[in-house]
Amino acid sequence: MKKVILKIDGMSCSACQNRVEKYLNKQDGVNASVNLVMAQALIEYDDEKVSTEDLERFVEESGYKSLGVYNEEIEEKKDNTKYYLIILAFVVVLLMYISMSHMIRLPIIPFLHMVKHPINYGVSLLILTIPFIIFGFDIIKSGINKLIHKSPNMDSLVTIGVLTSFIYSLVNLILIILGNNNLVEQLYFESSAMIIYFIKLGRYIDQNAKEKTKEAIKKLVQITPQSAIIKTKSGEKEVTIDEVKKGDILICKPGMKVAVDGVIVDGETHLDETFITGESIPSKKCKNDKVIAGSINLDGYIEYKAERIGPDSTISEIVRLVVESTSTKAPIQKLADKVSGVFVPSIFIIAILTLIFYLILGKTLNESIISFVTVLVVACPCALGLATPLAIVVSAGRSAKEGILIKTSEILENANRVDTIVFDKTGTLTNGTLKISKMYNYSKYKDNELLNIVSSIENNSTHPIAHAFKEYYDSKIKADNFKNIEGIGLYGIINKKELYIGNNKLFKKLNIKNSKEKDEKELLENGNSIIYVIENKNIIALIGVKDIIRDNAKSVIKDLKIIGKEVIMLSGDNEVTAKLIAKELDIDNVIANVLPKEKSKVIKDLLTANHKVMMIGDGINDAPSLAASTIGVSMNGGTDIAGDSADVILIQDDLSKIITLLNISKKTIRIIKENLFWAFIYNILMIPIAIGLLKPLGITITPMVASISMTLSSLCVVLNSLRLRRDK
Repeated sequence: MKKVILKIDGMSCSACQNRVEKYLNKQDGVNASVNLVMAQALIEYDDEKVSTEDLERFVEESGYKSLGVYNEEIEEKKDNTKYYLIILAFVVVLLMYISMSHMIRLPIIPFLHMVKHPINYGVSLLILTIPFIIFGFDIIKSGINKLIHKSPNMDSLVTIGVLTSFIYSLVNLILIILGNNNLVEQLYFESSAMIIYFIKLGRYIDQNAKEKTKEAIKKLVQITPQSAIIKTKSGEKEVTIDEVKKGDILICKPGMKVAVDGVIVDGETHLDETFITGESIPSKKCKNDKVIAGSINLDGYIEYKAERIGPDSTISEIVRLVVESTSTKAPIQKLADKVSGVFVPSIFIIAILTLIFYLILGKTLNESIISFVTVLVVACPCALGLATPLAIVVSAGRSAKEGILIKTSEILENANRVDTIVFDKTGTLTNGTLKISKMYNYSKYKDNELLNIVSSIENNSTHPIAHAFKEYYDSKIKADNFKNIEGIGLYGIINKKELYIGNNKLFKKLNIKNSKEKDEKELLENGNSIIYVIENKNIIALIGVKDIIRDNAKSVIKDLKIIGKEVIMLSGDNEVTAKLIAKELDIDNVIANVLPKEKSKVIKDLLTANHKVMMIGDGINDAPSLAASTIGVSMNGGTDIAGDSADVILIQDDLSKIITLLNISKKTIRIIKENLFWAFIYNILMIPIAIGLLKPLGITITPMVASISMTLSSLCVVLNSLRLRRDK
């Protein structure tokens, strides 16, 4: 099965979305999820049965237009709607003044007086309304098209309302021209104009809201440079990004950006990776270290081999995940979709019944048609269609900005239900790599100088302990005659001084006495691995290295307990080491000595006991348990996003983002429920008024007021959803 995202033009409400989605899913080998807000379809398809050309044809057959495969790098065409709205705003004011000035006791334009000059009055309204019909022709065309395809949507409701009002007024104007001046009060051109204007205004506001939610994606796309410097046999050559091939050796000088994902083959530098890791402190990079496209080279010269290019790059994977997460559906949205699916046909029936009953009750044709149009306009399910997807899109954008990549929108709903948080120990609660935890310096060297010396020898080793000294490596300090003493340590000569770096077996080899056993014992009791530094047979340092607990791990565990989550730690380490870490973090429930496959059994047992489990691991060794949990969260720094088996990826390796994710989930569900409440309440209250059930109480509305109220209901949903961008 393959995946593709198609851009779709012409969808205006949830009925459109349902129509496209149902039609696509009817096709053999196709599984589609359509997103109204992003105007796209996430399609999983069997490429042996259908092609992307077939998928685009299916979209066309459903009554909409495919704009091709989604490409985050292609800018969308400029929209001039804003300028049209500004210009037509003046026309709206003039139109309203002509048609209503006599009602609110304003001076009447003499030659447009409706009683004295009824033809002038009617023709002026017609002329001023025509620009709105042209402006809203896309709505009318879409509405008619959907009726032809037997899939009425919001555009269909608006189209019938506008055309009914316009044609009825046009017929009356012709009769006025022929001499029947009594029909002058039955001209409703301004209603047609106002309906279109406010529908367009509402959509412009909606579109602006959607665009704001895409800011994170657009910023990511703009991070990578457009050119790169390739190292060739004849020297340096500047090329465009499109010309770079996998395996090319690229050059990055101070101040430049890394062009593609790759691995350093020569040189060292400090890179600013804030955009991907969220870490403001520059990251030191040496030979064999991976680099990510868009990183800024601060001070060194490096040569690196291109590994992941274009759509395979880290940035592209992040963009793809953000887009895909907004294209899937949370369970709560599926309920709204079902309601919307029957809503539009129901409104047509209600509007027609209203028209029939008014005529049966002896009401005038004029009054019957106005009520018919009002019901159609006021009931447009725009707010209902936006209620869930807009909140999901805003939340996905907010999450991406926070360094949280969510693969499906269901996660935003499920995270709110999680009651148990399971942490892998190594690489999750701890950094996953050995770090210097404590150093006893017995020499005349300053601490940094001493570490530079040790690092220059360790840099020649492939032992895991060598990584603890990596950040202190200084290429200016050279170690001569390097040797690896198996099972004991390392040897090298620096500044004509013999240095041994290793464990306490060095003392037997060198036949010298260990005078630092007390300090060694203290380091061992705290879970450290021991490294002695001996210069010319004198102990100059004792260094303890261990996998250090992450800076904010303890505070995150505390916060999770405060909000009522059960916390469990899983570890493959021995029970003594695991409990030592757990005690420091104040975790009561510890399960040690478990293999990766046993971890997934622990998760499954919790799920069987009706727990909603969030598993947090490193995304590689913990793949089975991440996949088995309700929500799998990966701490992988964004280096292997494409192959990650987790539902959520924390690209900043920051445990506090777990709290952020839970908060975003909670707020998203609250906002969606509020949106659905207001959307349903609006229709529940306004439809009876539009029908005329409250006329005995003196409460009525016109098509024009209906269009304004419908726009306000959508605006309410938009503004409520955008709160997710600002809430802390």
